[in-house]
Amino acid sequence: MKKTLPLFAAAVMLLAGCASATATGAPGQPEKLELRYQGSANAVTLPELAEDLGYFGPVKLKWVGNTISGPQDIQSAATDQTDFGGAFTGAVVKLVEAGAPVKAVVNYYGSDDRSFIGFYTKEDSPVRTARDLIGKKVGVNTAGANLEAALDTWLKGQGLSGDEIKQVQLVVIPPVNAEQALRNGQLDVAALQGILQDHALAAGGIRPLFTDVAAFGPYNGGPYVLRTDFIKKYPETAKIFVSAVARAIEWERTTPRDEVIARFTKIIEARGRNESTDTLKYWKSVGITRGGLISDQDYTRWEPWLKQEGYLKHDRIDTSKLYTNEFNPYRDGAPAVTK
Repeated sequence: MKKTLPLFAAAVMLLAGCASATATGAPGQPEKLELRYQGSANAVTLPELAEDLGYFGPVKLKWVGNTISGPQDIQSAATDQTDFGGAFTGAVVKLVEAGAPVKAVVNYYGSDDRSFIGFYTKEDSPVRTARDLIGKKVGVNTAGANLEAALDTWLKGQGLSGDEIKQVQLVVIPPVNAEQALRNGQLDVAALQGILQDHALAAGGIRPLFTDVAAFGPYNGGPYVLRTDFIKKYPETAKIFVSAVARAIEWERTTPRDEVIARFTKIIEARGRNESTDTLKYWKSVGITRGGLISDQDYTRWEPWLKQEGYLKHDRIDTSKLYTNEFNPYRDGAPAVTK
């Protein structure tokens, strides 16, 4: 599996050098009233939910299109094409190691016993063990992110050598096409998660080879990042953004499932992007810990994989450079209003 280190450090450093001085404004008032972002087709992101719930106050979201992957989403934020982006924690480490001036501020997805990543094969497939994957094709949404990290870590844990793992062929495929590619025989295994996973399971004819939550236990998968110059220039806006997302997480965690799905349906139908709401019925959980709080373990869990793939400049991850919980209203354990 070919690994490619991001090559945009110079661009993001140039942008950082051109950043203006810290903005000033009335205490508690947002300095920036519009946040550019990328969405996800047929789905409602946490910021979109937070805006609909009124948690952003005067701050509005500006949709600029849909992301194709987490690494692409945070690269867009790093290069000032958007104001925030979200990706796998390992992808954030790679971006920071490449010199991008970004910092993680709140987790937005993860795996638990209801929402997880599964690697599926057809029921009649001869693939039964990790060793059976040597020379086979595995479909993932993008290289160098959560799905590849989970796969490689599991394969290593099952006793495969580095050379054997390299013989497992990664095929990058849009998530919406992965199920059909598996059923058509274009893939031997497909990584599926969220509503696409549940849709595929409901259709039958597939079985899990392994799931990330069974292999590693529940974990936070990835955060939203802001540029460091954004945090410096717009601290009140950064606080509003993180607080709104954290409150939206708790709203999803504490609201009856039928109400969550109804809210998602309303949001999608109202925004007029020619999307389908059919798969929303498969939604189960937000999948992350309280308020999206970030911990060192979210990053160190993947340290062996990152080191093995050559993504680290040093032997250890310096988590102090990667994230902050300073804007999260749940950081001190106190309850925060969600309704």
